Amino acid sequence: MSDNKPDRKSSRIKTWLREPLVHFLAIGVLIFLSYHLWRGGGPGSDRIVITPGQVDSMAARFTRTWQRSPTEQELKGLIDDYVRGEIAAREARALGLDRDDTIIQRRLRQKLEFLAEDASNAQPPTEAELQAWLDRHPDPFRIEPKIAFRQVYLNPDKRGESITGDADKMLRQLSAAGPAVDIGRLGDPLMLPQEMSLSSRSAVSRLFGSRFTDTILSLEAGLWSGPIRSGYGLHLIYVQQRTAARMPDLAEIRPLVEREFLAQRRKRELAAMYERLLERYHVSMQQPSGQGGTANAATSADRGRVQ
Repeated sequence: MSDNKPDRKSSRIKTWLREPLVHFLAIGVLIFLSYHLWRGGGPGSDRIVITPGQVDSMAARFTRTWQRSPTEQELKGLIDDYVRGEIAAREARALGLDRDDTIIQRRLRQKLEFLAEDASNAQPPTEAELQAWLDRHPDPFRIEPKIAFRQVYLNPDKRGESITGDADKMLRQLSAAGPAVDIGRLGDPLMLPQEMSLSSRSAVSRLFGSRFTDTILSLEAGLWSGPIRSGYGLHLIYVQQRTAARMPDLAEIRPLVEREFLAQRRKRELAAMYERLLERYHVSMQQPSGQGGTANAATSADRGRVQ
């Protein structure tokens, strides 16, 4: 049994090293050490170290903005401004000016969450994970049915009670003439195309309405049909081509699936990180003055240590 102890210990270490929070903390430690090594310490420090890399970065930003390299004097001005910024930030923190500042608090939260997201993105998803995620969330990736058609419009305001009879008569004429009939001078004017190339259901719906679109998607191709009613009036329809809705393979939409998968994983791991960190804090909510006492926090903090 003693021979298995090292294996169990090694397995626990490997499991621990795969934890996103461990990656996040490691990145945070590296950034903290880099800050102190290269920038000369934090608040209260009298050392401001400017590295060649920082000078190159200042020059590069100037070049991108002004489309030319900075002169020696301009570069000195950039460095002086950086130094003043460092001095101002350190003195402000020493005076406590960063406390209770909503903007600073929001920015710090962003930076903390960016670190956590970087740790989450460090491990790319496998094909099996992406396929399983796609199987659970197919709707956003489903390809809509498409249809190409020709249409002749009849205006009810212009034709009045005769519109139904006019539509039946025109349908017989169109059916006799066949698919190649010139429809440019038939029907009534409408500020919509008489011919729609192969378009998705949603694209057609935006122009003609969803009820009209669902109706023509059920029509037989290669025949003049109608009249079909829309919000504009009556239409005689010739369906030229139609493709059914389908679910694409992962290979067709892998970048989209991976983007959504990673976004959901980041959101889930960020929530888990806050749940773990919440255990280190006591959260309480005070009643407005006059009501007395301290109320329990009715927030997500109620799963932490709330007083």
